[in-house]
Amino acid sequence: AKDALADEFILKLDHGYDSPVGERGVTLSGGQRQRVAIARAILRDAPILLLDEATSALDAESETLVQTALERLMQGRTTIVIAHRLATVLKADRILVMDGGRIVEEGTHQSLVAKGGIYARLAKLQFETGASAFRGAAE
Repeated sequence: AKDALADEFILKLDHGYDSPVGERGVTLSGGQRQRVAIARAILRDAPILLLDEATSALDAESETLVQTALERLMQGRTTIVIAHRLATVLKADRILVMDGGRIVEEGTHQSLVAKGGIYARLAKLQFETGASAFRGAAE
């Protein structure tokens, strides 16, 4: 739970690690459920990890915590990530870009941005939109 960054919120629950959380963790937030799932994956110690939109439904703070926990979990494992939020795959060794059910691009984040294709357009849209929103809020 500590490696998954779940220990802190678990200890704040009424009964700590013995707290009932309901079926499928219904009493937990999305980020808390994700971190419990990451803790379970750490315990399982599987050599292959499959993540399907691991951060898609999280607020910014939860996404940061989950992303940090995922980086720890992915070390030394083959990890397959299905993602629309490109922040999830920035550090990937290999990214496959699919369009219409076909692989249309392959490479690292840097090489795909340099190619100027679909991935580059998505990256520009996601990262520039986020940066401009941040700049606008700071002004």
